[in-house]
Amino acid sequence: MGVAVKPAARRNARHFAVQAIYSWQITKGNVADIEQYFLSGDNFEEEEHQAEAPALAAPHTDVAYFRDLLTGVVLNYQELDSKMRPYLSRPLQDLDQMELALLRLAMYEMIKRDDVPYKVVINEAIELAKAFGAEDSHKFVNGVLDKAAPSLRKK
Repeated sequence: MGVAVKPAARRNARHFAVQAIYSWQITKGNVADIEQYFLSGDNFEEEEHQAEAPALAAPHTDVAYFRDLLTGVVLNYQELDSKMRPYLSRPLQDLDQMELALLRLAMYEMIKRDDVPYKVVINEAIELAKAFGAEDSHKFVNGVLDKAAPSLRKK
């Protein structure tokens, strides 16, 4: 029998993964370097938010899941982009970089992580969009994922 999944640890993994994906998109840096930066304990977040921010360390964060999300998105971003393109209301290149990172993360989970229910994927993406995205990003992310879910997953 497998180890029980801790929802809070997975949520924290997504929290860091979306930031790492965003960093990779902006810098086009080496994904191993970006991963190491996050695992080293350095943080992109402002000092005032560090007290409330989760730690990228077990048991608070599912580090293996963080690694899977980051490397999975980077290795599969072209497939993810092509799968999301039909559901976008604007061209991919016009998306805000954070919206793109959020959608790539959610599409990766929707397509490659059958162990995560599609409703969880959508809800987690909405919460991340509220935390990191522009004012109405969560509505856009929700709309795209709601349209994509039926063709990507059996409900």
